[in-house]
Amino acid sequence: MMSALDAIFNNIWVLFLFFTLLYPRFQQSALQRARRRELTNLGNRRGSNVITLIHRQETISLLGVPISRYIDIDDSEEVLRAIRLTPDETPIDIIIHTPGGIALAATQIALALEAHPAKKTVMIPHYAMSGGTLIALAADEIMMDPHAVLGPVDPQLGDQQGMYAASSILKVVETKKTDELDDRTLYLAEESRKALAQIKKLVRTLVRDIRDEEETEKIVEELVSGKYTHDFPITAEEACELLGACVNRELPREVYSLMSLYKMETRPRRPSVEFVPVSSRE
Repeated sequence: MMSALDAIFNNIWVLFLFFTLLYPRFQQSALQRARRRELTNLGNRRGSNVITLIHRQETISLLGVPISRYIDIDDSEEVLRAIRLTPDETPIDIIIHTPGGIALAATQIALALEAHPAKKTVMIPHYAMSGGTLIALAADEIMMDPHAVLGPVDPQLGDQQGMYAASSILKVVETKKTDELDDRTLYLAEESRKALAQIKKLVRTLVRDIRDEEETEKIVEELVSGKYTHDFPITAEEACELLGACVNRELPREVYSLMSLYKMETRPRRPSVEFVPVSSRE
């Protein structure tokens, strides 16, 4: 009798291990298929290649225990690859949901997107702050939920002691004499001057094709000069006033369906990049 119970127990234990190992894979596979289906539906309806850049925590639950998957920081490489693989005549739609990120990665994506010959559209269901806004400036059209927000793109500098807005560092230097400042502050001030000049030049490059000089400088002043705190929300209405007709306060329904497939978790994670490669369309 004991041997029979042992066999049953061992079989149950094997089934439990089998379920434990495979269930998360099945769950993740189903989630990826659902996302790909939404991406394909949106791409087919709009005749575009749809790319996502989503910074959100995804959770796979097993018996009530969250199993989290973190996406690699090399997401920017995947976006560049997606853009590169898109035929020149195919429009690109990029869905962005991000608090920002590394300036280098955002700059690479923005320049690659701006260089694509066909129409570029950035879709923002909730927010695209900092580097996300920088990428949005490279698009021909920005589609935002009426309550979505953009953010300033002013550079932030720092070290082990903290992060500071470049414009604020320069303000401090302007209000004090040189002999009242330590070497660290002077160094940060010099780097701040360079960072501000670089970002201003980049923003001018991204918007000058569709803006005259006066409008371009207004955008630079609003977004780069440090007029606002770095987390200041620029509403869809304000974005329309600043950027003009390129901002559309409406989103395709598929975008909301897709976002429902990304679950928010309390633990931090890196962004998600997914796209469906497309062939040249007639």
